[in-house]
Amino acid sequence: MSSTAPALSRAETAAPGKPGKSGKPGKQPDRRKLADNVTGWSFAGPATLIILGFSLIPMAWALMLSFTDSDLMSPGRNVGLDNYRALIQDPVFFQALRNTALLVVIYIPASLVAGLLIAVLLNRKVRGIGFYRACFLVPYIASATSAGLLMGYIFDRDFGLMNGLFVKLGLPVQGLLSSPSQAMFVLTLIFFWTRFGFSVVIYLAAIQEISKEVLEAASIDGAGRWATFRHVIVPSVRSMTIFLAVWGLIDALQFFDLIVTTTKGGPANATVTIVYYVWQLAFSFFTAGYGAAVAYVLFLGTLLLIVIGLLIARKKGVM
Repeated sequence: MSSTAPALSRAETAAPGKPGKSGKPGKQPDRRKLADNVTGWSFAGPATLIILGFSLIPMAWALMLSFTDSDLMSPGRNVGLDNYRALIQDPVFFQALRNTALLVVIYIPASLVAGLLIAVLLNRKVRGIGFYRACFLVPYIASATSAGLLMGYIFDRDFGLMNGLFVKLGLPVQGLLSSPSQAMFVLTLIFFWTRFGFSVVIYLAAIQEISKEVLEAASIDGAGRWATFRHVIVPSVRSMTIFLAVWGLIDALQFFDLIVTTTKGGPANATVTIVYYVWQLAFSFFTAGYGAAVAYVLFLGTLLLIVIGLLIARKKGVM
């Protein structure tokens, strides 16, 4: 017995990856962790470099471009802060700001409220529920070109289905996409129809993660549908609401494709947004330096709004 015990002790001490008499861990876990890291970065590294190359380098180039009068055909000369000073006296820039702000103010609350309510309705076990869920997702995954062409036909002043419906109801014909006072509201409605399906999907996934025991406890305590929605569902999806608000803000500030396929910024710049104005400046008016300055104002404004929103959410304990 006495000769066997030291042998076992020596075997345990010499075993790789296990602590010896001194209590120090072996080297095998460290090597395995290093191998896992190397393997992971060997897969993620090339994609990370590509993403950084297609984001950081263009951002730096656009920043330098914003201090020049380049037209993309020639390097241009350095004009300092003249492009940024010109923004203060640019009426189209402020029109684009107003249009973009209108889109953000209407779209984000509407997409959050409608997305949550529809997600609650779709979280039921009824016949054909998969079809109903797909109906709300199809507009989101459809191409902007097809959606724009379809909506351009529906809201056409002379031959559109919407004005045809107004005539049958005895209502006057509306300008819709050809009216300066109505075009931006109609585009906001189209944008909402094509994008809020994403909110429905995210909210539906969040609701399905709510514990059934919590819902059953609320039902046992006598909570009705409204009380359960207000005191259980809404607090449970609060983090998803913050995510969708930030996502919706970025999405709305990048509103571009539907404008190209419907109004092209008209009538009378009534539907020009910041991103569309940047595109016009760079590729229609060939004032790429000025367009880069507008793009950087948009970038800084978006970053500021997101930071303020996240700070408010953290202060209120949402995050």
